[in-house]
Amino acid sequence: MATLISFAGLPGTGKSTISRALSVATGAVYLRVDEIDAAIWAVDPDRDIGPESYHIAAALAASNLALGHTTIIDCVNPWEITREIFTAAAKRSRVRLLGVETICSDPVMHRERVEERKMDVPGLEKPDWQKVLSRDYTPWATADVKLDTAKLSVAEAVVEIERHL
Repeated sequence: MATLISFAGLPGTGKSTISRALSVATGAVYLRVDEIDAAIWAVDPDRDIGPESYHIAAALAASNLALGHTTIIDCVNPWEITREIFTAAAKRSRVRLLGVETICSDPVMHRERVEERKMDVPGLEKPDWQKVLSRDYTPWATADVKLDTAKLSVAEAVVEIERHL
């Protein structure tokens, strides 16, 4: 049965790395909100996107879920209101939602990841460490899977998520 796997976590906690590896391991469709943001800004660089890209990702997810494809959403997903967008998409599609939150409990490691990462989405600006620290983010208390990427390898994180599928 198809499942909507919704990631959440601050930049540099491993969401994209894990979600891409999960897609390869499971064959799930991979949707990255950063790609949607970049496409919108390529056409209108001054646009304030707000939750628009989250709604687009949810619509794309629903269309893939309707085809029976497990779908992964890769985004910061910082608040209950953004998480509800994907919960509603799962409900509309009559599939299970699996919430996955990534954290990095080692601040030195987290900072290195943020500062050393290569931006792989053309047109997106790499956040600096201060922007990550000051980002408005509410931990996802009801996430089904919580991954501390300071303690888990990418392969271990994928196995942990697969265990919940």
